Amino acid sequence: MNAHATADRSEPVYQGQFGEFTITSHDRREVIIYRAGLMVAALCFVSGAVLVLWQGNHPLVQSLLTPLYTGFVVGLGVSLLTIHIYMAVLHRMLQVFWLIGAIAAVVIAHADPQPFALTVYHQPLTLLGIGFTFAALTGIFFKEAFCFNRLETKLLTPLVPLLLLGHLTGLLPLGVERGLLAAWAVLFAVFAVRKAVQPIPPDIGDKSVFAYLRQQRSPKSAN
Repeated sequence: MNAHATADRSEPVYQGQFGEFTITSHDRREVIIYRAGLMVAALCFVSGAVLVLWQGNHPLVQSLLTPLYTGFVVGLGVSLLTIHIYMAVLHRMLQVFWLIGAIAAVVIAHADPQPFALTVYHQPLTLLGIGFTFAALTGIFFKEAFCFNRLETKLLTPLVPLLLLGHLTGLLPLGVERGLLAAWAVLFAVFAVRKAVQPIPPDIGDKSVFAYLRQQRSPKSAN
C-alpha cells in the first residue's frame, strides 16, 4: 500500500484497493498487543522446549511446564483477538480452535493427577483436544507466510502438524521428535523477534478491504 501526506491531516493517507484510509492509534495499539501476545507465547514455548530438551524427566521441570503452557495459551489467545485477517470466517475459526484447545487443556489437567506435560506425552490421544490450540498457531504461521513471505513461518507451517501428528501416531523416533521440537523453538523465537521490529502498517493491512468486506456483509436493506 502507498501513503501520501496531506496538509489537513496529521496521519498519512494510504491508497488501498477500494479507496483511501488512515491508520489510527487504535490500529497501532492492536498491532502492538498482537505482537506482545506472540512474544509471550514464544517466550513460554521456547522456555518450555529448552527445559524439556535439557532435563525433561526432572520433577521440577515437569511442574514448571504447566504454567509455561498456560502463558503460551494466554499469549496466543491475546494475539488471536487482535490479529488482522481479511477473511472474518478464518479469523473466527482460529479463535474457535484456540478455545477448544484451551478447554481441552483445562479438562486434561484436572482429570489426571500427573503433571500436564507427562499426561500429554504418555497419552498422545490428548493431542486430539489440545491440538486445536496448535492448529490456531499454525494458522497464524500460515497467514504470516502468505502475507510476508517469511522463511521461518514457511518452515513452521508444516513442521508443527508434522511433529504433533508424528507423536500422535507414534511414527517418529524420539530423536526426531527432539530435533523437530528444537527447530520449532528456534524458528518461533526468530519469528517473534522479527515481528517485534517489523514496521506496524504492514501488519494492519489494507483497511479499505476490511471496510469493503464489512459493507458486503451488511444487510441489503440499505439498497
